[in-house]
Amino acid sequence: MNNDPILALADWRRRVSDLYGRVRAMDDTQMGWRTWRDSRNDLFRQHPQSPIDAVIRQNYADIPLFDYDPAFRFLVALEPLAGAVEQNWDIGTGGPLRLTPGLRTKGLRDALGGELTMFQIQGYGGGLFLPFKDATSGAETYGGGRYLIDAIKGADLGMAGDRVVLDFNFSYHPSCRHSDAWICPLAPLENVLPTAIRVGERMTSGC
Repeated sequence: MNNDPILALADWRRRVSDLYGRVRAMDDTQMGWRTWRDSRNDLFRQHPQSPIDAVIRQNYADIPLFDYDPAFRFLVALEPLAGAVEQNWDIGTGGPLRLTPGLRTKGLRDALGGELTMFQIQGYGGGLFLPFKDATSGAETYGGGRYLIDAIKGADLGMAGDRVVLDFNFSYHPSCRHSDAWICPLAPLENVLPTAIRVGERMTSGC
């Protein structure tokens, strides 16, 4: 595996994108989740772009996850947000990140107590970005929230017909949760859900 940081980053993104492609192709969603879990464990342990410190990586076990729960997989409609205005998110040396809150989910409120805003990444390439917080944030999960969709990394479970697949079992912490070397955009106030979503990536005990 190439350790040049530029090529390693390209390889990391390629592997993540390929992983989500394999998951999307699977009819068995729980098997897809296990593939996602095992492949991410391998990347975190072995890849030079892993957010886990190289010394810790030598004895790293598994990414802490809640158990899979099919009740947290949703197929939701999206509706455009009228009058959406581009926002600049300050992410330190990595920013500003230009985002437009272009879409809002329609179909999560009954189960999760609210809806989520989907952001369009502005600039070259574009793509979608969906971070969120919930009632576990800051205790059982990272206080800055978790990600469901990040087009920059190829993390996207796709569509089912005209509905977007939002499976919270695949929600994961940003890299800055694991290392101060990373700076990440965090979930905004409009994407805070009142429900405790105990699926996806979690904190280790005592963290």
